[in-house]
Amino acid sequence: MTTAPRRRARVRAPELVGREWFNTGDRELKLADLRGKLVLLDFWTFCCINCLHVLDELRPLEAEFPDVLVTIGVHSPKFVHEAERAAVAAAVERYAVEHPVLNDPELTTWQNYAVKAWPTLVLVDPEGYVVHVAAGEGHLDALRQVVSEVVAEHEARGTLHRGDGPYVAPPPAATELRFPAKALLTPRGTLLVSDSAHHRLVELDADGETVLRRFGTGERGRRDGPDPTFSEPAGLALLPAGVAERVGYHVVVADTVNHLLRGLDLDTGEVTTVAGTGEQWRDGATDGPADGIALTSPWDVAWWEPAGGVVVALAGNHTLGLFTPLEGRLERLAGTTVEGLHDGPAAEAFFAQTSGLAAAGDRLWLVDSETSALRWLDADRTVHTAVGKGLFAFGHRDGDAEQALLQHPLGVTALPNGQVVVADTYNGALRRYDPATGEVSTLATDIAEPSDAVLVDGELVVVASAAHRLERPIAPGARLSVSGDAHEVRRPPSVVGPGVLELAVVFTPPTGQKLDDRYGPSTRLEVTSSPPGLLAGGAGVGTDLVRELRVAEGFTEGVLHVVAQAASCTDDPAVEHPVCRLARQDWGVPIRVEKDGPDRLPLMMGGLDESI
Repeated sequence: MTTAPRRRARVRAPELVGREWFNTGDRELKLADLRGKLVLLDFWTFCCINCLHVLDELRPLEAEFPDVLVTIGVHSPKFVHEAERAAVAAAVERYAVEHPVLNDPELTTWQNYAVKAWPTLVLVDPEGYVVHVAAGEGHLDALRQVVSEVVAEHEARGTLHRGDGPYVAPPPAATELRFPAKALLTPRGTLLVSDSAHHRLVELDADGETVLRRFGTGERGRRDGPDPTFSEPAGLALLPAGVAERVGYHVVVADTVNHLLRGLDLDTGEVTTVAGTGEQWRDGATDGPADGIALTSPWDVAWWEPAGGVVVALAGNHTLGLFTPLEGRLERLAGTTVEGLHDGPAAEAFFAQTSGLAAAGDRLWLVDSETSALRWLDADRTVHTAVGKGLFAFGHRDGDAEQALLQHPLGVTALPNGQVVVADTYNGALRRYDPATGEVSTLATDIAEPSDAVLVDGELVVVASAAHRLERPIAPGARLSVSGDAHEVRRPPSVVGPGVLELAVVFTPPTGQKLDDRYGPSTRLEVTSSPPGLLAGGAGVGTDLVRELRVAEGFTEGVLHVVAQAASCTDDPAVEHPVCRLARQDWGVPIRVEKDGPDRLPLMMGGLDESI
């Protein structure tokens, strides 16, 4: 597990095949066009928070090797909406992707490279051979090391060609708002909107169009004060008047890509950082002074009276946090970091990229985007699911909540009558759930990726994110009934044999680093399955990255849920305080059980599989 990766593994990189290209000036790229360059393939999908993290991780690598490294995003969609050309183009702009992107909705290139998880990175050398594979987050140092070694090798051999890559920037768009995320009604009767792609907040008149003030320069950053900067801000929470007076700010802002909570004084326009370190949480403390606890992609925030603070949807690790402004403390409110759909006591519940929150008395409503679920948390801190079936089921279907379906919702709004409205983002719809009847209905359709809604004078004002504006799409008394198709995420399954199965998470520390066990185990592996009975043995948590599983008799298919992490540290006795980096990946691997199937399932977290 700790031997150096094979740099000369002669595995020819398959050709890039897909539906269309972005950021190339409409040019179709072939690997032969890139001969002489290092090509880094980033298999991603824009719904995936881990994929968005990796986009940010790659930016410094791309800047460091601009004339030899070509990054190509291979967009491999999970949801139906993500396969649409316009949706991919919007995501490429929304997340400032500054490299070519291939849309691969049929997962052809995904299958040709034997990819099993989002995100996966594959490095191809200047002669067209695969030299490194990594899945998950936290691979920047390893990639930098591998790229440096491959550059040196091919420069010495004369097979490295320096120069500009194939990226062609799309023409800039000019709108007042750009991919707004969330909105709230201020005590002044105005609307405060997080203008995410412009990295600022905008205060609008009640008409939802007239700009009154802007908070932020429009540049990506994390500066406090009267001239602040943000990085893709999203959620907004208004503090109770008494709390706001004591802490000196009125609104808590989820500054998503900065991994911070910021406080906004609506009177002065001053912004202060109130929680987070600016570093992304990967492991470590979750409870303590708020300025000392790392966050991970806070997506929404809501003041919830039963908890006495601001609940934070930490989409990056599938948990809910609780920020108490008066005490200046942060703690974990719910979740385990395992991605999934599991109800019960808050400390044991599974969430899946929670992206919207709404407080309604003793209930905190929430939407989990990756399980297309509407859920709630009780004052006794128990989690319940109203709509949703799991990570792989979605659609647009009304009726009884037991069989109703959503598609990647990002927002939820509580109404005074006890009903809730869901911004059903990838269905382009507003949906209504009535807890009294258990019925789900559709209020409006044809909205461009709605991400939030706010009630203004009894009327819903909707954040139409991909239309870059606020809309009022609902006529009085409007009600549709939709009985659409149900969908399942159908990735190509991995064929395995019945009985004993060796699960091998492959991880090789980069050159100059090692798995360091001086302070405890440096690796962790957690395995569960859907359905739970699929595994007759091997489920649970351990420290070895290779484990013997036993597939139960009578099953022909299912999903293995695997969470792995590995900490590699500087391998130099002279370094008193070695630098350590944590790599982590969650897999949901569909499997098909066949009589003569393989008895080994490798999952690539970093390096190359030495057994092939």
